[in-house]
Amino acid sequence: MANAQTTEVFYCRPEQFFKIISDYPNYPHFLQEVKDCKVLKTEGNKKLVEYTVSVMKTFKYSLWMTENPSSEIKWEFAGGDIFKTSSGYWKLQEEGGKTRATYFVDATFNMLVPGPIAKALVSVNLPNMISAYHKRVKELYG
Repeated sequence: MANAQTTEVFYCRPEQFFKIISDYPNYPHFLQEVKDCKVLKTEGNKKLVEYTVSVMKTFKYSLWMTENPSSEIKWEFAGGDIFKTSSGYWKLQEEGGKTRATYFVDATFNMLVPGPIAKALVSVNLPNMISAYHKRVKELYG
């Protein structure tokens, strides 16, 4: 298993940040590695979301996203090319008009991937991804 976690403060309210992280179809517009992202099914507060991602090669996977508006999104693996399992969350906390967001992901791969490489694959894009979310917040909420 490989996992990665980070906590960042974003200059918007939790409900504003939640709108960004739950707007899956717009991910390709600001997350460089996401080539396509679509909601396949909605069941109450759960959405089945299919991602097409390009990191070294292009692959697809689907996650069940469970949304608790303005506070968290949790996900569980539904299927795909490269992962055997993938789970994680965004947890959002109000902090003086800003959002303290914790991102966590845990994954195992379908093929034999040595531990250090698996860890690198899971965390390599984390700084770029967080930077892209900061830019998106600034773009939408100034």
